[in-house]
Amino acid sequence: MTVPAPPGRRERKKAATRQKIADTALRLFLERGYDAVGIREVAAEADVAVTTLFAHFASKEALVFEQDEDFEQRLVRAVTDREPHEPLIPALRREILALVRHCTAEGTAPIWHMIVTSPALREYEESMRLRHAESLATAIATDPDLSRSATACRTIARFVIDAYSLSREAATPEAAVDETFRMVEAAWEVTGPSPRTPDADARGGRVQTG
Repeated sequence: MTVPAPPGRRERKKAATRQKIADTALRLFLERGYDAVGIREVAAEADVAVTTLFAHFASKEALVFEQDEDFEQRLVRAVTDREPHEPLIPALRREILALVRHCTAEGTAPIWHMIVTSPALREYEESMRLRHAESLATAIATDPDLSRSATACRTIARFVIDAYSLSREAATPEAAVDETFRMVEAAWEVTGPSPRTPDADARGGRVQTG
């Protein structure tokens, strides 16, 4: 696996500006309420131009989900960067568990309360989840070691995304990851190619030999 080169000075500066904008927006949203804060106020507080803000974030909603792209990439890498012959579902479970632990850490409750009480943020998160599921399904479908139909890949990807959301909201998130992934594992096994029987091989013109 190729190790990416460390980011240059320009990339680090861009990343720092992006993080500053996101941190400022989240602070203002939590202090005054999401709907009460406008884009211009966030830009002014972060000491950047509105055009700079929009160069980093396509919408006001995106300011709340500033790790959206990283979340999607982590799911895809759980498929593409897993060890040779490592089963898919345990690799995805491990990544989902890490993500659930991160988003249920101490201090995150006010953020999720803000999201669930805002129709605009709930709608944005739903569209984001669908996009993540499509990216994950594409990664699964293009893996030569995973022989599944396009429908099966999309279905399993949706299940994985839903497992994250349901576990995140559960009273005991880690136990919920275990429970939901037992079902995901069962669904994945069901979608696999059916084992051939000697009779089926014979009808197909192939006879098994010892």
